Amino acid sequence: MTAFSGYDMPVQYPLGVLKEHLWTRQNAGVFDVSHMGPAFLDLARKSDDGDADHRAVAALVEPLICGDIAGLKPGQIRYSLLLNAEGGIRDDLMIGRPSAPDQQGRLYLVVNAGTKEADFAALTAAAGGAARLTRADDGGLIAVQGPMAAAVLESVLPGFAALSFMTFAARGDLTVARCGYTGEDGFEILCPSDRAADLWARLVADDWVQPIGLGARDSLRLEAGLPL
Repeated sequence: MTAFSGYDMPVQYPLGVLKEHLWTRQNAGVFDVSHMGPAFLDLARKSDDGDADHRAVAALVEPLICGDIAGLKPGQIRYSLLLNAEGGIRDDLMIGRPSAPDQQGRLYLVVNAGTKEADFAALTAAAGGAARLTRADDGGLIAVQGPMAAAVLESVLPGFAALSFMTFAARGDLTVARCGYTGEDGFEILCPSDRAADLWARLVADDWVQPIGLGARDSLRLEAGLPL
């Protein structure tokens, strides 16, 4: 365990970094990434036109983000970059448009742990009074990654394995995205803190699953050519 961004984080488990890396490539690994920065940005005044509400909330963040946010389809999530005033990279992030009609005008965001305070401040400033940023980093964020990830998730949370790559869905107090940061197929599950330990235990009980630390997450990211 090591201190990172205000959290105690697992660098490696008994398998060790190399075996954890290879296990994720061959089976499925579960990562505690609760130190990340999930949040929701909600338009302050919504209309009865979901597409118009999405365009309005997208217009608030697009000056900071190099990706097409207005063009997101319901349920789609996109990897992009958060930029500074000079166009340099402040951070990378996931940003998505919910699929439910009553959630149009909302964006789901996940930024990085080491930069989330500055990221949230920049997004809040850009939104002004037109939208409200609600942090969700007081809960659990659990990633299931690897070729067996869909089968594992289906046995624990039936229905979410039907998500296509780079889409997400909410069910009750869970938000599940089919994405990740290892180069593998996988999912990221946002859940309340009081459900995280039980969800983790159910996932690692599967014979295809091993817990994976941040050391292997970093080596997997490097192997896949994903930036840090």
